[in-house]
Amino acid sequence: MPDGRLIRTFLEPHHPVMAERAAAFVSEEVATRPQCTDDLSARTEARALLGLLARNGWLQPIFALDLRGCCLMRETLAEASPLADAVFALQGLGTTPILLGGSDAQKERWLKSIAGGEVMTAFAMTEPDAGSDVAGIATTARRDGQDYVLDGAKTLISNAGIADLYIVFASTDRTKGSKGISAFLMPADAKGLRFTPQVLSAPHPLGELTFDGCRVSADAMLGTQGKGYGLGLAALDRLRPTVAAAACGMAARALAEALAHVKQREQFGKPLAQFQLVQQKLARMATGLAAARLLTYRAAFEKDKGQDRITSEAAMAKSFATEMAQQAVDDAVQLIGGRGVLADHPVDRLYRAVRALRIYEGTTEIQQLIIAGELLK
Repeated sequence: MPDGRLIRTFLEPHHPVMAERAAAFVSEEVATRPQCTDDLSARTEARALLGLLARNGWLQPIFALDLRGCCLMRETLAEASPLADAVFALQGLGTTPILLGGSDAQKERWLKSIAGGEVMTAFAMTEPDAGSDVAGIATTARRDGQDYVLDGAKTLISNAGIADLYIVFASTDRTKGSKGISAFLMPADAKGLRFTPQVLSAPHPLGELTFDGCRVSADAMLGTQGKGYGLGLAALDRLRPTVAAAACGMAARALAEALAHVKQREQFGKPLAQFQLVQQKLARMATGLAAARLLTYRAAFEKDKGQDRITSEAAMAKSFATEMAQQAVDDAVQLIGGRGVLADHPVDRLYRAVRALRIYEGTTEIQQLIIAGELLK
């Protein structure tokens, strides 16, 4: 559970109450679920987790555009289950573009089912040759009567193969670069859409999407033609602090596991906790976690209070928190020793899960370039 004393300056009165309730729910209903050991079980479990979160009302911060609430949820979920955190995150990432740019008809068509957990969403932006360079998207969408026809491919798409609705970014005018990119709401059963699974080191639903003459109705376009790039970046900018929050959750779990181990494990006639080199690692973990939480909830606070863009604040939070979490998990493995690399140990699962946070939704290096760009304006 996030440290409410540390971040209370950035919270509203209802946030600590929500966080306490969420922590109890996660402890009772999420942390007790069996751990997934492969890609297939992760796909099945992801759908089950979505239903669990929806039935108990824990997706509501997404629909309320309550960024601090979303951060609290991701930190709490990530501490117990990286997969549950991913389910919440992806439902947010697939929903936010509709909330920000969807028509009344699109919102009426999709939002109730998404909130109820009947519709799982995915955000299909990354391509084999367009990752950090979003403007380099090669998937095309051409108008054909009352439809758009999409051709191309996406890769490393979370929830691919199990999502019911994809937010797909495609170029409607290759001559205009980023200003020619549009966004579409694509049902999973669209004709011409194919899925190929990809396997991560940590169990996680991931895959490639191929569009081969794939048709969607013209009214499936989100916003207006050529505005998809801005809509996609606005969604990422808004949700980037939640990635930092997830990193905080993983770091908190790593610290808790390390503390429990060094207090009870004895070597050379005394507990590990009494050795100064062990204490140094614990101090570094705790300090980094505190700093990351402050950056994370500051960014979310600014957005919730009406700041138009939190580009710099979000980039600082994500880059610092994810790098901190990687170090914290590594320190935990080092302190726990051989047990920490056994496949069934929590810190080994964290070790495999935390690495992706430094890449998705903008690598650490891209975040640093963003921060520098803001400074140099």
